[in-house]
Amino acid sequence: MSVGSGETGSLPGRLVAMVESLRGHGMVVGTSETVDAARVMEVLSLADRALLREGLAAALLRRSGQRRVFDAVFDVYFPVGVGGRESVREETQTRATGAGDDRSSEPPTVAELREDLVDALARGSGGALNEVAAAAVDALGAVQGADGPGMAGSGWSARQTLEQLRPQTAIVRALARRGSTEGFAERLDRDEVRRDVERFRELVQSEASRRTAEVRGRERVARYAVRPDASQVEFLAANRAQVLELRRAVQPLARRLATRLSARRRRRNRGQVDIRRTLRRSMSYGGVPLQPVFEHRRKARPELVLLCDVSGSVAGFAGFTMLLVQALRDQFSKVRVFAFVNHTDEVTELVTSGESDPAALAERISSSANVAPWHPSSDYGRALRSFVSRYGNVVGPRTSVLILGDARTNNLDPDLDALRDVVARARRTFWLNPEHESRWGLGDSVAPAYAQIVDMHECRTVDQLSRLVGRLLPV
Repeated sequence: MSVGSGETGSLPGRLVAMVESLRGHGMVVGTSETVDAARVMEVLSLADRALLREGLAAALLRRSGQRRVFDAVFDVYFPVGVGGRESVREETQTRATGAGDDRSSEPPTVAELREDLVDALARGSGGALNEVAAAAVDALGAVQGADGPGMAGSGWSARQTLEQLRPQTAIVRALARRGSTEGFAERLDRDEVRRDVERFRELVQSEASRRTAEVRGRERVARYAVRPDASQVEFLAANRAQVLELRRAVQPLARRLATRLSARRRRRNRGQVDIRRTLRRSMSYGGVPLQPVFEHRRKARPELVLLCDVSGSVAGFAGFTMLLVQALRDQFSKVRVFAFVNHTDEVTELVTSGESDPAALAERISSSANVAPWHPSSDYGRALRSFVSRYGNVVGPRTSVLILGDARTNNLDPDLDALRDVVARARRTFWLNPEHESRWGLGDSVAPAYAQIVDMHECRTVDQLSRLVGRLLPV
């Protein structure tokens, strides 16, 4: 396989398309970074693909944690080659010749591929793993569309390849071939083999994406086949693994937001310039106001109340936000958390109990708190009214209220007057909705009606939540 054979389109056009794909995955890549990347390509050329990857990453990436998405998109737009690999075809020919069979086009069997994988894991050879991944996708991953192989709808599936090959079953055999014995050395070998298995999975995914992009189009594969960064995962669509990634993002995000809120508070507490005192001090500098004097303001940290829907898929979003605000509790004089499904109950102690899994926290609240005494479906009207009647006195002129939920009432009374009571009591009230704004008002959603009373903001990802919390939370 010759690198670049059969490729269409100019290199600048391909670079621009890759930048657009990165932007689609939430990365901030401006014109200046794109120009720098073009200069990198001009200097490094395509002779060394690994060096080109590093150069483009240095030019285009701004933040840590973006490298995995960048590598996946880079592999789509600057693939290692086109079509099936020559090394795979040569290996197939070698197998057929060694077996005395003239059917050189026969692909390797699953058993042969597993044996090759065990050998590569035992030797710890990255190059051998790469070749096995290519051979496995070529032999096991082909998916035919309605129009036949190679036509629209065709492609190669990493999942289909891995399900047939089951690389996790090769760990024990690879360790035995290494001759590992019980003890420290055996544990080191086991950890190394497991890392190689994970690396093999990534290689299979990359190879399948590369082959699929040739028949389905790079833009489509880069958009749908590249796993998004944790900051771009939608709360309502997150699977278990992505929820764990979100959990790891809580503390770093809280530290960044705490720094931002502290800076805002220092600027706010500094107050306005005291003109009289500034002019008086300037007399010692010949009338030039070199050192402005600011009015002293009374420093008082605000109070925060969270009102969270913990029903259904919204529970994960509410749990993550509760953990985030709990990590920011030092920025407020008081933080109280209330949860509801169709009845409101205080869960501040449950949130401060040390639970770090958003989904587990929501499940614990649902089982321990009195949030659904009548039925399991959400009822915003009844929940808001119970909050006002039971806990209305916790909301005052220094309190900011943050409501979390999708505003889907199951066609029950939304009780807009109850929300008006909350807004009237509080200093500021905001609503974070984890659904896309285009879905507000569809079905049983009363988001547009609530949005006329309170400022409602779309909040589907960690990135959106970070921006909203940093901008909306009081200081």
